Amino acid sequence: MLNILFIGCVQFSKVVLQHLLSKASHYRIVGVVTKKASRMNADFQDLSPLARENGIPWIYADQLESASLREWVKDQSPDVIYCFGWSHLIKQDLLSVPPLGVIGYHPAELPQNRGRHPIIWALVIGLTQTASTFFIMDEGADSGDIISQEVIPIAYDDDAGALYHKLLVMALNQVDLITHGFVNNQIISIPQEHDKANYWRKRNKNDGCIDWRMSSNTIYNLVRALSKPYPGAHCEYLGQDVHIWKAKDLGVLKEYQHWEPGKVIASNHESVVVKCGQGVISLLDHEFPNLPEEASYL
Repeated sequence: MLNILFIGCVQFSKVVLQHLLSKASHYRIVGVVTKKASRMNADFQDLSPLARENGIPWIYADQLESASLREWVKDQSPDVIYCFGWSHLIKQDLLSVPPLGVIGYHPAELPQNRGRHPIIWALVIGLTQTASTFFIMDEGADSGDIISQEVIPIAYDDDAGALYHKLLVMALNQVDLITHGFVNNQIISIPQEHDKANYWRKRNKNDGCIDWRMSSNTIYNLVRALSKPYPGAHCEYLGQDVHIWKAKDLGVLKEYQHWEPGKVIASNHESVVVKCGQGVISLLDHEFPNLPEEASYL
């Protein structure tokens, strides 16, 4: 019987843990490490209720470095640790506890695009593909040997929620195969080509602010990248931040080429159409307290 200890604190973590619990036969979940709260994860999920429902020992931890936490993990006798949805590096003293290692997850095509907010940055940049990647964790950031990687196409109309779902569906299938591989001692790992790696940084609030001097395509990508479950792109209007959840890039319209960026072309309950630095964008889902008037400025 394979003993798995599970670490996570986001919606992805919860769905994967539920999936594992529903199919457990040749393995068992022997412990859960999660968080009580998190300000850095928009899709935060406390896994303790799920652990309690299934009679699984669990513990809250903000960092995975304390000696007491290491001893608690060690007491659960895990053969392998699944760490899916945890925004902290893990130190060697914990990595060395399970004989089969600690398995991490990163929704990017490693070794490219290591680091923070991979779903958001992939959409902001306008990538046409990413990947669902599982790897053996080391003390670096997303730098361990890969044990499963599947490429995921990104459609032009995919927003963060749609891409999140695509990755989750693929990841559940990969988790089944990986777990079967551990049960049957069939895991194959492939070292990453570190010279091909780049790292994405942690985003901040300013990264989500729409500047109407941007192109309409850039704004479109920013809006879809920060759509739910993330906190939303925003613009400043009458001294307040207004969230924009959905937009449509109308491209370059000749009749508005001489209009200044930020000028409202049309405004009604269906959309607010705005001139950009290059092109025109239609705001379809927004939180303007009062609709901007036509010919006004954002």
